[in-house]
Amino acid sequence: MDNSEKLLQMVLAIALFGALMGLILLLTGRVRKRADLWQSLAFVLPALLLLSVGLIYPAIRTTYQSFFDRAGEFVGGDNYQFVFTNDAMITVLRNTAIWVFLTPLLSTFIGLVYAVLVDRSRVEAAAKAVIFLPMAISLVGASIIWKFVYEYRPDQQGIEQIGLLNQVLVWLGAEPRQFLIGEPWNTLFLIVIMVWVQAGFAMTVLSAAIKAIPSDITEAAQLDGLTGVRMFRYITVPSIRPALVVVLTTIAIGTLKVFDIVRTMTGGQFGTSVISYEFYTQGFRTLNTGVASSMAVILFVLVVPIVVYNVRQMRKAEYR
Repeated sequence: MDNSEKLLQMVLAIALFGALMGLILLLTGRVRKRADLWQSLAFVLPALLLLSVGLIYPAIRTTYQSFFDRAGEFVGGDNYQFVFTNDAMITVLRNTAIWVFLTPLLSTFIGLVYAVLVDRSRVEAAAKAVIFLPMAISLVGASIIWKFVYEYRPDQQGIEQIGLLNQVLVWLGAEPRQFLIGEPWNTLFLIVIMVWVQAGFAMTVLSAAIKAIPSDITEAAQLDGLTGVRMFRYITVPSIRPALVVVLTTIAIGTLKVFDIVRTMTGGQFGTSVISYEFYTQGFRTLNTGVASSMAVILFVLVVPIVVYNVRQMRKAEYR
């Protein structure tokens, strides 16, 4: 299929969707009884249709495929057993757990401390812009930047280091090292990239939450003698707890879906693969659709509770 045929199909799909929406609106406009209900359904049904085709059906299909092997034979829960018993898969699960535990905590901690330090300072806007800038970079772009930071060259005469970290080690009289090869520290070096990107998001949300703390609360605390660390611990953190929960859960969800960093930095080698990258490898490289589907289902099961908890916390914050 050439580009002209693809373009024609796209135009026809858009025209069909527009015609369908126009027909629905025309019919609802002619219905006089319970017009509001029909008009609401007219706008909701297309969204439900797209949601069913783009999310619900693929989820059901993926779950179904997870019970079959690459030859199409029904194997029951063997794929799930393989994921939880195979040494390589256990390493993938371990790496995913490390990512999900460290990345939200470090990003939120750095963002919170930074937001408190620059709050109402003279250079607040410029300081916030510096830490927020990585948010404007794609994860692939951020990975390429840090790949140069971690770049390694043998310590030989006539060979200069182009990696920032290794050049610093050479200046300090130490030997350069390959940061992305040694397990399990290479996973931590990859996590640094995600923290670098997400700290700006955490700082922005938490800074807004800090500024929303009523001044009478802080003034009363100051009259009671609270300053510095005690003010931060007993007033600031409890007051912004809903925002902290939202930031932690949002970053955790994004971390579970991390793919770009692993793909760009190591290609999943040297024990750095995670679930979101491994089901891509199993599905599109080894063509083991069953294992890939089971890993996608596991990822979905891990994300859903975090999403539900996040939504509940946001609703609680709205009703306060």
